[in-house]
Amino acid sequence: MALMTPAEIQLFFTRLRQSMPEPETELEYDTVYQLLVAVVLSAQATDAGVNRATKPLFETVKTPAEMVALGERKLIGYIKSIGLYRTKAKNVIALSRLLVEKHGGEVPGSHEALQELPGVGRKTANVVMNVAFGEATIAVDTHIFRVGNRTGLAPGKTPLEVELKLLKRVPAEFRLHAHHWLILHGRYTCKARKPECPRCVVNDLCKFRAKTVAL
Repeated sequence: MALMTPAEIQLFFTRLRQSMPEPETELEYDTVYQLLVAVVLSAQATDAGVNRATKPLFETVKTPAEMVALGERKLIGYIKSIGLYRTKAKNVIALSRLLVEKHGGEVPGSHEALQELPGVGRKTANVVMNVAFGEATIAVDTHIFRVGNRTGLAPGKTPLEVELKLLKRVPAEFRLHAHHWLILHGRYTCKARKPECPRCVVNDLCKFRAKTVAL
C-alpha cells in the first residue's frame, strides 16, 4: 500500500482538527479513577454500553476505597451488561485495592505504574496518560488500527507497530489529540463494514482503493 507523504499527513490532521476542534473521549467520568475504571471496562465493549453501566455505578463509587468496599459481587450487578464482566469486575476490585495500598488511593501518572495494575495493558495506560495527564500518547484500538492501515497513514501488522509509526509520523502539533481524532473518524466515518467515503474530509488523501462512492 502507498504511504501518505508528510505533506499529506499534515493536511490530513489539519482537516480533522477543523472538523473536530475539541475532540474528547466519549467515556463519561468525573475523576481520574473513574476514567481508569471506564477504560478497563471498555475493552471489547462500546463506550455507549460502558456509560450506561457506569452512570449508576459512579454515582455511588468515586474512589478506589469505595470500590473495594462495594466488593466484586455488587460490582458485577452494575456491569453485567458489559462483555467479560466477571473478569473485569475481578480486575477492577484488584486494581482498586492496589491503588489504596500502594498509591494512597491516587491513580499514578506513569505508564510503568499503570501497567502494574490488574487489567491495565499498554492501550489502557496510553488512554489514561493522554486523557488524564495530557501526554501525547496514541492508544491503538480497533478503529485506529483500521484507519492507520486503510488510509496509508501508518500501516502495520500489530497495534504496537501502528502506534510506533503514528508517533513517528504524526506532526508534533497534532500528537496530543491524534488519538481522539483517529478514533472518532474511525467510529463515525471510516467505518469497518462500509466507510462513508463520500462525506469524508480526507477522502482525497486516503490511499484506500475500495472507497465507497455512495452512502
